[in-house]
Amino acid sequence: MNSEATAVERGGPFDRAARAVRVAMDAAVRGMRPARPVESSPLGSGRRNQRLLTIAIAALVSAGMLAAGSGGYLYAKAAAGQALLHWAWARGAANGTPVKPWPWADTHPVARLIVARQHVDELVLAGASGRTLAWGPGHLDDSAPPGAPGNTVLSAHRDTHFRFLQHLVPGDDIVVELVDRTRRHYRVRDVAIVDVRALRIPRDTAVPTLTLVTCYPFDAVMPGGPLRYVVVAEAEGHVRGRPLLASAAAAALR
Repeated sequence: MNSEATAVERGGPFDRAARAVRVAMDAAVRGMRPARPVESSPLGSGRRNQRLLTIAIAALVSAGMLAAGSGGYLYAKAAAGQALLHWAWARGAANGTPVKPWPWADTHPVARLIVARQHVDELVLAGASGRTLAWGPGHLDDSAPPGAPGNTVLSAHRDTHFRFLQHLVPGDDIVVELVDRTRRHYRVRDVAIVDVRALRIPRDTAVPTLTLVTCYPFDAVMPGGPLRYVVVAEAEGHVRGRPLLASAAAAALR
């Protein structure tokens, strides 16, 4: 993140950037409808989709350049990435197989995260590397797959995709949509601010659990820091607290 950005700049422009980028990309992405797939390309029948994808990526770059002067490039990039991810998600449903959001991507959408009360609808990517988190929430490889028994751990940046975490409260409903379009409902059980050195996250849980983790505070000027904001939600019908166990993967979150 730009260390010269003010706390106000880092705390609020993502929604505005998202709207601006979606307007810029809407015409391009709207034309990228699922076509009959061909075996040689995960993006379908070739030239037309490739041209449309190129247009969409060009829109991303243009929007990013326009936003750069106001310190909003990373917000525009995050918003535009989600637009392409939603297209890949829809195409994956049509094909029945994961689809890369752009040809050189080293990841793909694995789940859809929906929080209706916060107007959140985001695609979750496989892996939680720095490259992945620039585009959307990432799923930690060592945690349970989305929707599976155990503890599914998702991470994202505090000032873009997981900025909404600060408004979640116990009892809120979180929906995880899977690749086959089935949905799992989770109820927020606990919200905590934890020093990363004391953070404990279980790998296995008796109740299907969803753990969302981001850096804290949300309006910090400098990235990183020792604090993490942790939201723990459990599958509906199972509300049972338990201490968090150690996780090396959680300690690596930034």
